[in-house]
Amino acid sequence: MVKETVIFALTSTKKLAEDIGGRLGVPLGKIDVAHFADGEILVTPHETVRGRSVFIIQSTYAPVTERLMEVLVCIDALKRASAAEINVIMPYFGYARQDRKAEPHQPITAKLVADMLTVAGADRIVTVDLHAAQIQGYFNIPIDDLTAVPLLGSYFKDFDKENLVVVSPDHGGVTRARKLAEILNTPIAIVDKRRPRPNEVEAQNVIGDVDGKVAIVIDDICDTAGSLCAACKIVKEHGAKDVYAAITHGVFSNGAMKTIEESPIEKMVISDTIPLPEDKTNVSSKIVQLSVADMLAETIDAIQNHTSVSRVYDQYITKTLND
Repeated sequence: MVKETVIFALTSTKKLAEDIGGRLGVPLGKIDVAHFADGEILVTPHETVRGRSVFIIQSTYAPVTERLMEVLVCIDALKRASAAEINVIMPYFGYARQDRKAEPHQPITAKLVADMLTVAGADRIVTVDLHAAQIQGYFNIPIDDLTAVPLLGSYFKDFDKENLVVVSPDHGGVTRARKLAEILNTPIAIVDKRRPRPNEVEAQNVIGDVDGKVAIVIDDICDTAGSLCAACKIVKEHGAKDVYAAITHGVFSNGAMKTIEESPIEKMVISDTIPLPEDKTNVSSKIVQLSVADMLAETIDAIQNHTSVSRVYDQYITKTLND
């Protein structure tokens, strides 16, 4: 790792940042994030960043806007302190679900967030499994959208491949499901459903064969878990022997843990782009968490040493298949 690298952790993903720094042999830089009584945010780095390459690590989960504002204020502080390059590692990119006008008069907030990060002074963005790939086009700066699919697939590498099927919970997630199916060398199926309102779903049918198989339902985000569990239920009703879930971002709001615990899901495998609650009594016994720290550390190393970032993805596929 280049000695001129500085890694800062803000408030949301400190444990993940510590793990990344540990793998790189780079201690986290000292930084203060203060909140005034009225909610204003002040970010003060206590490291010299002049002429250095800086990485800010922060997922923007709830409170989303507060986390995002911390990143923006931090970028401005680093820019004014003459950092040579400001890289934002945002494993979970908040507002990504607002990537288009689903109805008249709606905003495209994902584009707004991309503009704010750019105007603030970010030089590069690194994310994991953006909700929609086209969000990459909202940026006029380099962006690396990594994927946790190979990492999630590693959990299932010892399962009987003959009886596995990867399931997309909707038509929009077919590309993601196909990635996992190619890694595990299994067929795919699709849950045909409609969404009458946000966070509500009516699952209707399954396209593909799940009867007697172990189904892996894969998605990028689990928020209230209502949509996911409805999809898992219909897969079970169509004859699946067991149902597992593979999720990149565990948002888990509005009683999601209870919904998961009462669902037909055997295990839900998630990444640590969003940390689980510290109070483990509020975490479903079905949750299994895997870390993206190695992948992000290797990505930072590739950026600093001007080597291919895509090799990180290829490496994880190879590891999933061969370990």
